[in-house]
Amino acid sequence: MSGTGVATIGDCRIAYRRAGTSGPAVVLCHGAGIDDATVSWRHTIDSLADDYRVYGLDWPEYGNSTGAVEHTIEAYIDVLDGFIETLPDERVSLAGISMGGGVALGYALANPDRIERLALVDSYGLGGHLPQALPWKVLAQFPGVTEFGKIAASASSASVRMVLDNLVADADALPEPFVEDVRTRLMEPGSIQAFKEFQENELSFSGRVATNFADDLESLPVPTLLVHGKDDPLVPVKWSIRAADRIPNAELALVDDCGHWTPREKPAWFNERLRDWLPKERDAAKPQYTKAEMPGITRVNSD
Repeated sequence: MSGTGVATIGDCRIAYRRAGTSGPAVVLCHGAGIDDATVSWRHTIDSLADDYRVYGLDWPEYGNSTGAVEHTIEAYIDVLDGFIETLPDERVSLAGISMGGGVALGYALANPDRIERLALVDSYGLGGHLPQALPWKVLAQFPGVTEFGKIAASASSASVRMVLDNLVADADALPEPFVEDVRTRLMEPGSIQAFKEFQENELSFSGRVATNFADDLESLPVPTLLVHGKDDPLVPVKWSIRAADRIPNAELALVDDCGHWTPREKPAWFNERLRDWLPKERDAAKPQYTKAEMPGITRVNSD
């Protein structure tokens, strides 16, 4: 069973996709830019529905969500906190991609007792410098340039693939439904405004970022899966490698022939790996490891 819903969080109306009627709760957090819960998590939501209650929320001014917020990781953490408070579960599992990974990580660091398992996918928030931040930042400073680029990018499937070529390993190999999901998002009025404000708040012209949890990772008690495309052109893969060394209970999966959008570039592999990582219903009530009991890091490469 799947559908949609709306939760009122402060002054925001947060739209979300939902699926599944039983099992542990899993909340999916999408990234910035041309994204929403459908773009990043379409296949993951369906894949998890048989064994989990799945919620994929849209951040304010993304997808069908409305409400004015300061577009920062801190503000999104507050939105996520409000959303999780609407759920009946004492604990949930979180998965976040890119910016959404930074939000999920920040929430887990502040509320480890509420999180069963954490999955960070090509995640923001694990380092202090984004090499590719400057061109995005510069373009955002010219009035109308971003909007014009958005219109031009949405003109055809071929133009969408040209945009995605800056984010994925092989844009020509992307399935058409993914391209159409991105094109639909590009064609929505105002769909890039939240990302522009996020860049202004989080990214500097030097490439330095405002949110960096790297020095806090050793205190994270939540079992954490880090997934990263080896060919990610946006977020350095070394961020996830270093994070796996610092988080006491972590597994690292580096994905061959994959860029920044792992759940859509490698959906079958990703969904299977995530299902293996998430708690089973019989395990959901088990206590977390103490730090002394936590196992070491396992590194896994995809086929």
